[in-house]
Amino acid sequence: MYTVHEVAKLAHTTVKTLHHYHRIGLLIPEQTTEAGYRLYGLKDLERLQQILFYKELDLPLKEIKQLLDCEIDRENTLIQQKKLLEQRIERFKGLIKTINSSIQSAKEGVDADMENMFKGFETEEEWKKALKNQDEHLQQAYGFDLSYQKVDVESMNDSAVEAQSFNEDMICYLREGYPANDPEVFERVQEHLSFLDKMGHPSTAQDFLNQTEFFIVDDFHRNMLEQWQLGYAYFLNKVAANYLRNESDAK
Repeated sequence: MYTVHEVAKLAHTTVKTLHHYHRIGLLIPEQTTEAGYRLYGLKDLERLQQILFYKELDLPLKEIKQLLDCEIDRENTLIQQKKLLEQRIERFKGLIKTINSSIQSAKEGVDADMENMFKGFETEEEWKKALKNQDEHLQQAYGFDLSYQKVDVESMNDSAVEAQSFNEDMICYLREGYPANDPEVFERVQEHLSFLDKMGHPSTAQDFLNQTEFFIVDDFHRNMLEQWQLGYAYFLNKVAANYLRNESDAK
């Protein structure tokens, strides 16, 4: 049996995501101890593998649940998923050709940034190269020159992992129709702000709201968020506004 933390590590996903899958009935652990700890068996891991395959094909979680709740032939399902993934690879190859033919366009520059924003790098030079387009945008649009600042590679990699996890969780809430004032959404925001505080970047609820408002008015960052999920920039801003209001009411 595997704990939720062990499964998250094995599947390269987050504990929060597994908790969400449990709550919506998509992945129910084989056992739950009296203390409330989730324990997953081999069948659960196989189902999680199917879920992650279907997610790669951009299927909504509700549709994935409907597919998996039917009696399935695991071998045949894997074969069909392999074919779908191969088709997707071919589509990506075509997209790469298109990007190469328009490499000077501003949109291609944004896409390149998005590919690198949330992956780890081994050197400061690699991080600066990954952030080059963003840094140039901030300098040209607002006069902020960040290129001279020293990059702590380990800290940046840790922050990138948390940023990816946070955005994946928030996009999941958006896709599943969670309201912007849901307590679970607030809990994830609090976890994110606590992480920033531990990393030496204290962020209040007001700071978070200010950041999301900037994301909306700034074309570069708004397009970045909207490429991940349509409406995400606006959902995040609404969450931030509700989170600040909730924090103020609690005082």
